[in-house]
Amino acid sequence: MNRPNILLLMTDQQRWDSLGCYGNSLIETANLDWLASEGTVMTRAYTPSPSCIPARASLLTGMDPWHTGVLGMGRGQGPMGTGFSHTLPGELAKAGYHTQGIGKMHFFPQRSLNGFHHTLLDESGRVEDPGFLSDYRAWFERNKTGDYGFTDHGIGWNSWMARPYHAPEFLHPTNWTVNESIAFLKRRDPSKPFFLKTSFARPHSPYDAPPFYFEMYLGRSLPEPVVGQWAEKHDRPEEACKPDAWRGVRNTEEIKRARAGYYGSIHHIDHQIGRLFQYMIQEGLMDNTMIVFLSDHGDMLGDHNLWRKTYAYEGVARIPFIVRLPGSFGMSAKRIDVPVAICDVMPTLLEAAGVPIPASVDGVSLLPALSGEAVGWRDYIHGEHSACYAEEQEMQYVTDGKMKYIWFPRIGSEQLFDLTEDPMECNDIAGKREYAQQLKHWRDRLITELEPRGLGLTDGDRLVCQAGKPPIISPHYELRMSGKI
Repeated sequence: MNRPNILLLMTDQQRWDSLGCYGNSLIETANLDWLASEGTVMTRAYTPSPSCIPARASLLTGMDPWHTGVLGMGRGQGPMGTGFSHTLPGELAKAGYHTQGIGKMHFFPQRSLNGFHHTLLDESGRVEDPGFLSDYRAWFERNKTGDYGFTDHGIGWNSWMARPYHAPEFLHPTNWTVNESIAFLKRRDPSKPFFLKTSFARPHSPYDAPPFYFEMYLGRSLPEPVVGQWAEKHDRPEEACKPDAWRGVRNTEEIKRARAGYYGSIHHIDHQIGRLFQYMIQEGLMDNTMIVFLSDHGDMLGDHNLWRKTYAYEGVARIPFIVRLPGSFGMSAKRIDVPVAICDVMPTLLEAAGVPIPASVDGVSLLPALSGEAVGWRDYIHGEHSACYAEEQEMQYVTDGKMKYIWFPRIGSEQLFDLTEDPMECNDIAGKREYAQQLKHWRDRLITELEPRGLGLTDGDRLVCQAGKPPIISPHYELRMSGKI
């Protein structure tokens, strides 16, 4: 079998609606739009836990957060860790692939391979292992042109603040990530198919696009945040004043700069992905390479007076997800409108490579649907996140991309949104009498998901408020870390 090469392109904290192929006419993403025209756009793709570590654990293993043991970041949750029985790069390596991870991995320990043959890391500001120095930072220090550091722009890693990148553009981590990806393709084992994960640390804050891109979007009329009436509770001046605020209203100019930096970062990434594509075309690699592009989660950017991530709302929970099959696979569907999740990536790639899918995988291969086959599919996606910024924001959600139900376990409240009529979730219809049956229908779906856990989240008929109770912790985490599973 002539197994395809696999290129997995991942951005960090990129919203689903920040690409031209998803209907955004203000942002320029020519290379990713071309990829979409050659492949398939997943229109209802979601992250099972909208922050970096749990989402990446699901991508790595094909498991949902309950089975990875990582239910979010924050209260009661540990780092991703190691000890997974089966990982995407590990299964491909065992099948004869040369596997390489470049950029942000967010593993712990940071030099863990988790199935890769080798990694080159850009871990932003994280130093979690004694003496750890990322490969990107070491390269930056060797190649900088003056007496400055890689964070001298003065913006924090989770800040709403934005400004142009302070150093020459060639030193930006986005450029480095593609430089190293091309270098891997030059030095890889040519006798084996490759699996390359190119993982960008942007558009996650700092919103520090190089000046060319930053100034381009600062001069455009960018969309303003959408704010539902239900979100007035997040207008907290005492919290908004924090440089890394998770909620609150900043002034119009600050929000515009944040969005210009964010859009500019995505445009910059798109140009660098174009460099990678150009090299692959030049070397004749494109036709036999399967390419997947997605992000781990999105960014609220001030929508509903919220910043950052961890929420169930569309700006964060819904992600871009594009798949381009190799030429030998024939035609593929142009759009897939069923609910898909990050955990579907591993079985999809393994099936395409002719590699058995481990029984531990919760996701489902998209390959039949990509090939145009009429297949049965899941009815909805279930997602969750532990308490992180505040107890009240711990959440559980279920959605099919048309309706969405959200439950906040620590305060016992719920929301319901009709995404077809209200795609930006401005109108919470949970309290409206005419939606009572739909509310119960979606609440029952969440009860069905949570009841097998046996943690007191439900008594089988209703959801049980968790105020004042210990954090929800998956038993699978300790079992995995202790080597018992």
